[in-house]
Amino acid sequence: MQIKSFIFNPFMENTYVVFDETRQAAIIDCGCLYKAEEKKLQQFIDDNKLTVKYLLNTHLHLDHQFGNYFATQTFGVLPLAHKDDESGIAQLQMQAMMFGVGDKVKGQKLGSYLTDNEEIKVGNFTLKALHVPGHSQGHLCFYCEKEKVLFAGDVLFEGSIGRTDLPGGNFEQLIDGINKKLLVLPDDTVVYSGHGGKTTIGKEKLHNPFL
Repeated sequence: MQIKSFIFNPFMENTYVVFDETRQAAIIDCGCLYKAEEKKLQQFIDDNKLTVKYLLNTHLHLDHQFGNYFATQTFGVLPLAHKDDESGIAQLQMQAMMFGVGDKVKGQKLGSYLTDNEEIKVGNFTLKALHVPGHSQGHLCFYCEKEKVLFAGDVLFEGSIGRTDLPGGNFEQLIDGINKKLLVLPDDTVVYSGHGGKTTIGKEKLHNPFL
């Protein structure tokens, strides 16, 4: 598996493109908002001759779905997410207006729902969806056992966890999900978060003050 990360939009959100030698790819949390960001993402896909097979969302807070409409129009794939986050699509325009970028976004309906433990095969690797609510009620993490990689969205960060003061947030639920779904993964699992740098499960077990 190869992983390309981009930092997009004013929220400094991490968008990931994951692919392998088959040239099949998945985009995780397409957050490109501006034309220059869209061009950068498309250029990478084109230069590497990738076929985007999946457009995956860990959750549907505005900064993680800004680029879904663009990706659907450009690559011909509809976004996939948990049904409990679908309401975020209808709220996108209003929320974007609050941050002064309402004229730059369009909501994109989902192609279908992802469920807990569902497997998504991309080329020669498989991502397993893990439902870990608490930051949002439909939050998913994507785990590749073969590569020991976790795309954690806004659930787990280096030295921190996702905020729980937004609608649908629940601190106890988030901590419970992290303990039961994420901290049971191998310590050398590399964690790619929705914001900031990468970390490992083992490091967060030892040094995360919230856990």
